[in-house]
Amino acid sequence: MLDRSSPLPLWAQVADDLRRRLAAGELDAHFPTDDELTLEFGVSRQTAREAVRHLVAEGLVVRERGRGTTVAPTVLEQPLHSLYSLASTLRASGLAERSEVLASHRLAATEEVAARFGAAKGTELVYVERLRFAGTEPISWDRSWMPAEHAARLLEADLSSGSLYELLASYGVRVTGGWERIRPVVPDPRARKLLQLPARTAVFSIERLALAGETPVEWRTSLVRGDRYSLVAQWPAHAQPPAADRAGPE
Repeated sequence: MLDRSSPLPLWAQVADDLRRRLAAGELDAHFPTDDELTLEFGVSRQTAREAVRHLVAEGLVVRERGRGTTVAPTVLEQPLHSLYSLASTLRASGLAERSEVLASHRLAATEEVAARFGAAKGTELVYVERLRFAGTEPISWDRSWMPAEHAARLLEADLSSGSLYELLASYGVRVTGGWERIRPVVPDPRARKLLQLPARTAVFSIERLALAGETPVEWRTSLVRGDRYSLVAQWPAHAQPPAADRAGPE
């Protein structure tokens, strides 16, 4: 399997073979231990470890004390140049998408939330809180506030999968634009528990105002796992937050 006459070091040849098998999904269920690699390739333990070290540096595998080496989970890349939904991104990546509904009810808008809609405090809103999953792992904790006049029918809908925007569109409310503010934050204990976050893992805090034409139809706050999500910007940008929001968090 290895060409010992090649100028390519043995560790590099082992790494190349493992990359090929990782790309084919052959190692998803079990990544070989150092001892297994030593026996399979007929190399020293040091050579096996050097090959794996390079795979770790490339983000292809994860090595943890007490757990050994495992295949790194898929990191979702989300372009920011246009309107998007997490459900669509997950489906496009070939990952199973589902949601656990933590809350779904009517409520009166606080002054802060009402201001996002240009409405009065106490305006009736629909509140939906969901824990979003990529495969078997939670990836995002979403909290959405929407005017009851647009979103009341969501309270009778199946929210266990799919996009809220797809449902709103079926009710005649089509999201056409909006803006987002994204920043990294340290999660509090509840968020860490809900998202099953590994130690020392941060999250993205995403605030979004979605518009149907010029009408605000959703204010959303999301916490998204920083180890499973990557945001990709593209220029030129065609939409920006209002000036007051571009200044940063209040």
